[in-house]
Amino acid sequence: MVVTRADDTVIEAADRLFKSFKRPVTLLVAVSGGSDSMGLLLSLAELCASGHYPGIRLCACTVDHDLRAGSAEEAQWVATVCAHHGVHHLTRRWSGLKPQAGLQAAARAKRYALLVDAAGEAGADAILSAHTLDDQHETVTMRATRSQEGVGLSGMADAVLLESAIWLLRPFLGLGRAEIRSFLQERGQGWIDDPSNSNPKFERVRVRSGDDPRVSAVEPNQRFSLSLRGAYFLRDRVQAASEAFLLSPNGVHAALGDPAAWRALLLLAATAGGRPHVIEARAAGRLRAFLASDTLSRLTAGRVVFDRRRDGLYLYRECRDIAAVTVPPEGVALWDGRYRLANRGGRAIIVTASDEVGGKGLRGPALRAASAAPRLIFERGGRVPDGAVLSERLIAPYTHFLPRFDLPLAQALAVLCGRLPFLSPPNE
Repeated sequence: MVVTRADDTVIEAADRLFKSFKRPVTLLVAVSGGSDSMGLLLSLAELCASGHYPGIRLCACTVDHDLRAGSAEEAQWVATVCAHHGVHHLTRRWSGLKPQAGLQAAARAKRYALLVDAAGEAGADAILSAHTLDDQHETVTMRATRSQEGVGLSGMADAVLLESAIWLLRPFLGLGRAEIRSFLQERGQGWIDDPSNSNPKFERVRVRSGDDPRVSAVEPNQRFSLSLRGAYFLRDRVQAASEAFLLSPNGVHAALGDPAAWRALLLLAATAGGRPHVIEARAAGRLRAFLASDTLSRLTAGRVVFDRRRDGLYLYRECRDIAAVTVPPEGVALWDGRYRLANRGGRAIIVTASDEVGGKGLRGPALRAASAAPRLIFERGGRVPDGAVLSERLIAPYTHFLPRFDLPLAQALAVLCGRLPFLSPPNE
């Protein structure tokens, strides 16, 4: 019987990653100092030192969350290890007050934002994260408690587009933590154990205590297939109608009969409403019943009006609770989850809903949709001329976080919104 050493599996995973790039790249490794990220750093550094991959340049970043005493010293320790291996190192610190509730979620969001910032400074083509098979199981287990749909159990993707700007790749997602620690021990390399990883007040720690054989993840290929089917549904059944989207009558029935099309419809609604998540299960149930009734009427859910007409189903933002936003001179702001606005001039601009009551040539759904369109005025009054602001439509469910297996669906939504396509992973 042939025994596979940890050295083989860890190095092989790193080697597969390097071989997936067809052009020279700079890769930013996220290194916390824990065993997983140290294993990723060392395996990649070894391959770079071998001279077999001259087109790949490594750098590293440690995010100091400033949540416990000694975190700054830990970041410095990682910097010392990186220097030993000839890897340029950056530190980013989460300064300021921390939330009392939802700390881990807030820390994760901040960590990704800081990594994106560091990647920009380093000129990186991708960020590398050391999530493992253990992390995958924990993610699926946690999602199983919140979702009744298989899509919700898809687990982590092997690649994620962050902030619509840079891809984060997870080359160790098929490796167990024990393999990585054996790899480090063989090299005499220590790591830092974060005490929060054993704190039972955090959900991930609680599910770490044991495996539930009933919980299994949807295969990435299956999730990709769902996304592809959803993209075809949007392409064939939906058209943009100014600030609204129009789903054909046969498209409504298709959505009721196909889980992939139904999910695409919910994501389209989230985009129309500027919401990062689809409507909750109870509201989705009301929507399904409304559509199945074939009633020509309107229903509102998740900030979106579902306006059923003879020519199909219109979806548009409800003109209600739309907050005004100030875009500073030469600044950028997000408005209502639906637009990113870049002010190219030297005067502050206020963005509000247009609240049209009698748009020229508009009526019915088009008029209602136009009332929630952005209206731009200077902070001290006066109309903003054309070209003074660059406007980009956002795909709210994927603005900050786009899994690779949802890329076809996200690209179909981008086409409907008339915006540029999302970036493809650098190793495709």
